[in-house]
Amino acid sequence: MSTFWDRVAWLYDLVERSNRAVNAAAAARVAGLVPKGARVLDCAAGTGEFSLAAAERAETVLCTDLSLPMLDRARKKAKKRGLTNISFAQRDITALPDRDGSFDAVIAANVLHLLPQPERAVRELWRVTAPGGRLILPTYLQGRVGTAYGTMIKIYQGVGFHYEHAFTSETYQMLLESLNLAPVLVEVIPGRVPEGIAVLEKSI
Repeated sequence: MSTFWDRVAWLYDLVERSNRAVNAAAAARVAGLVPKGARVLDCAAGTGEFSLAAAERAETVLCTDLSLPMLDRARKKAKKRGLTNISFAQRDITALPDRDGSFDAVIAANVLHLLPQPERAVRELWRVTAPGGRLILPTYLQGRVGTAYGTMIKIYQGVGFHYEHAFTSETYQMLLESLNLAPVLVEVIPGRVPEGIAVLEKSI
């Protein structure tokens, strides 16, 4: 998967504009869910929009992705915005090197539908979420779009994009609830390609 994302890193922000209203609303909503002064981990961050939004409230943000070209673009965007509380590192979302409970808020946006076994990633993200912390999982709901995928997905498919799951809000919630980690709340942002923002709170 990283080879594909390396190849399209230069195109990523341009393509995302086709769903800009949903993406902007999702980033703003996620930023609002980040506790003030939190240590934040953003996994599969792409070019960093959710990391940049979270940095407005967080003490620190670790912006990570498997694709180094994506991270390079995220780094440039953070520098352009004058954000100094973001660091960058290459990470595999299914095998994080961080210790248990390292972060007050963990974000993984628009990636679970790409993974053959999203459960594995969610359990790993939950592991590094601190007691009293929050796991925030915004994910595109292609199942709500049906066969009319919209410009964003059509462009990606034209350059070799493939996703594993076409979630609806209901099937997405069922997946997360099946892991028995915590109560799951899913908020839907409607639009061209809707977004389901799932939130799991880790008890102290």
